[in-house]
Amino acid sequence: MSDNDGKKTLGVRGGGPRAGNVKQSFSHGRTKNVVVETKRKRVVVPKPGASGKSASGGSIGDPSKRPAGITDAEMERRLKAVQAAQARASEEAAARAAEEKAREEERERRREEAEQKAREEKEREEALKAKAEEEERQKREAEEAAKRAAAQAAAPAPQEDNARAPKQAPRGGAGGGGGGAADRPGRNDNRNNDRDDRGGRGKGRDDGRRSGKLTLNQALTGGEGGRQKSMAAMKRKQERARQKAMGGPVQREKVVRDVQVPEAIMVGELANRMAERVGDVVKALMQMGMMVTQNQTIDADTAELIIEEFGHNMIRVSDSDVEDVIKEVEDKEEDLKPRAPVITIMGHVDHGKTSLLDAIRNAKVVAGEAGGITQHIGAYQVVTDGGQTLTFLDTPGHAAFTSMRARGAQVTDIVVLVVAADDSVMPQTIEAINHAKAAGVPMIVAINKVDKPAADANKVRTELLQHEVIVEQMSGEVQDVEVSAHTGQGLDELLDAIALQAEILELKANPDRAAQGAVIEAQLDVGRGPVATVLVQSGTLRQGDVFVVGEQYGKVRALVNDKGERVKEAGPSVPVEVLGLNGTPEAGDVLNVTETEAQAREIAEYREKAAKDKRAAAGAATTLEQLMQKAKEDENVTEMPILVKADVQGSAEAIVQAMEKIGNDEVRVRVLHAGVGAITESDVGLAEASGSPVFGFNVRANAPARNAANQKGVEIRYYSVIYDLVDDVKAAASGLLSAEIREKFIGYANIKEVFKVTGVGRVAGCLVTEGVARRSAGVRLLRDDVVIHEGTLKTLKRFKDEVAEVISGQECGMAFENYDDIRPGDVIEIFEREEIERTL
Repeated sequence: MSDNDGKKTLGVRGGGPRAGNVKQSFSHGRTKNVVVETKRKRVVVPKPGASGKSASGGSIGDPSKRPAGITDAEMERRLKAVQAAQARASEEAAARAAEEKAREEERERRREEAEQKAREEKEREEALKAKAEEEERQKREAEEAAKRAAAQAAAPAPQEDNARAPKQAPRGGAGGGGGGAADRPGRNDNRNNDRDDRGGRGKGRDDGRRSGKLTLNQALTGGEGGRQKSMAAMKRKQERARQKAMGGPVQREKVVRDVQVPEAIMVGELANRMAERVGDVVKALMQMGMMVTQNQTIDADTAELIIEEFGHNMIRVSDSDVEDVIKEVEDKEEDLKPRAPVITIMGHVDHGKTSLLDAIRNAKVVAGEAGGITQHIGAYQVVTDGGQTLTFLDTPGHAAFTSMRARGAQVTDIVVLVVAADDSVMPQTIEAINHAKAAGVPMIVAINKVDKPAADANKVRTELLQHEVIVEQMSGEVQDVEVSAHTGQGLDELLDAIALQAEILELKANPDRAAQGAVIEAQLDVGRGPVATVLVQSGTLRQGDVFVVGEQYGKVRALVNDKGERVKEAGPSVPVEVLGLNGTPEAGDVLNVTETEAQAREIAEYREKAAKDKRAAAGAATTLEQLMQKAKEDENVTEMPILVKADVQGSAEAIVQAMEKIGNDEVRVRVLHAGVGAITESDVGLAEASGSPVFGFNVRANAPARNAANQKGVEIRYYSVIYDLVDDVKAAASGLLSAEIREKFIGYANIKEVFKVTGVGRVAGCLVTEGVARRSAGVRLLRDDVVIHEGTLKTLKRFKDEVAEVISGQECGMAFENYDDIRPGDVIEIFEREEIERTL
């Protein structure tokens, strides 16, 4: 019987529902026929022009089958949205199919590569195995041949039989003839050669792999020689080779680095210097028990542990090592060349210092100074008739410019002390003498104004003896010259004395090295930016040099000499204005030329940080008890806040020092901000917030600052002479002083009787014994010459009338305000208070 029992087989046909029988089989040989009917679902595909036609036609679809309230336009939009969604879906499906196909191809390619490599590896191993077996077989055959030869030598009779046996053996092993024994060795040789070729395929590679399997002979004899690699090492090497073949990451060899570490370093910076991943460094720190992030700072000891953990070498450095590039270098004697002497003119204010220099250089300097007094350090060069160049520094004489005079003495070679013959030694003269002695520089005394009728040069010489300045005429060593800036008398003698002193000093410097100089003055010029007047002390400063000065750095953009001319370079003892700074330096800072701008920036940043830390440490050093004590002391102190803007750094510094000296235990002046340059809008904002005036010294407010000051009611005052500024601040601070109260006794009265008056209380019947009693005055009640009450009068009557005053010898009635304990015999003291203005 057939399998289908004569029934039709189940198949797929076209058209209409189809019927078929399916035979189901069960266990124990049971079967069952099932009739199956299949129906096909009809899929309607719209024609290509259908959508366009419906869109252009008048009606879209059947209106009766359309949802209520849907217009033709809305229906068209919906159809378009459906079509667009179908198009997008088909595009996405196509893209996904293409992507899946590409991925499948890539997987197939990788699989084939891996299989190819596996096949090559397997073939290589098989070739090596075959070669090893062939070598072993040949070795055995050689041993057997040697044994047979030994046996033949012992028994020559059966030699022929034994010799024939090997020849017949291959024939017998060939399956009974027909193959031709002559060509078999050739095939064997070719097969062996193929094996050798396959086995030697990997010999040319220098990958350190063991050739073939490890035999007992190799293991015993140490065939690879030396120390054997471990299995783990071989696996790691194979893994690296596999990753390299697959194009994966290859682990590089460890590079040991020298890591420079300061006292404190951020974790991220440490990882950067070690060229390690930040995550690895943070992980290592966490394993040491330190929960840190890459932006946290760790100390040098912790950093050393981490560096050793990663196998690097640590080099400890200090933050101050950045300044090693500008350390002093001793100049060789043969490199030193003569230089011009630096002469500082010092003395009391209005003793003729600038006029004397003016007469020497034939320039009108005094006319340019406000009030005829020097308020800046001026630096000038003068060439004498003998051809010698002299550098002069002119310092202010006012008491406020003490620090400027001290700076002048520090950078100078010779001090010319100017003393007026009619005024003799004054306070600033003594101060200048002390500065010169502290600096250890020689001094020349110029006795000025000898042309005046009241001039007495001998008086000057005598008074100088009190300050240990012994001139030559007094058998001393200090040169003295009588001069007159007005008539020009003695100027040549003064220049000769300076030249002689300079010759004794033998001043030399090395011009062929990196420049070093001192900032004499610094200012913020509106058009040129920060400008520093620098006296070059050694080396040569050239245009384009990179330098660091204090907390600022820059590149020399231009050099301007004392005549206002641009120069390309400035040698030792030459004063120049330097342009190109990034900020205004402090007067007295040292300028050093560096090799690169990065060095200069690093040094400037280190100095700025050190200065900030120093200020912070000074504030932190104050204990809570000291702060409370200071707050208690300042509780009764009235402060007058001010803002100061000056044209140059030295003047601002001098004004601040003068302001600090104004005040007493009740009032003091507090400088909120002192700066260089024009008064700006930010200065006005600070002044408004603090309720302080703004003082401008040789500077003016710009237009936005003036408008802001007018709107906010901030007072701006301009000054060109430091005397006027100091006097005005003193007067303003004096206004904050509380007036002094003085008592003036105007009369006494004795209490004769005490009366009790209804509605008034106890009233004293008194006799005015001295002066006058006034109702507006203050009174004290004395009992046995002891004050028991002080207050005011409630009433003052004469008979029944209220009166303003009662004169001596008259009787009156007095009643005290809020006090009734009065007795006959008490004395009433009458006094008045008056306020007296105080000044600083």
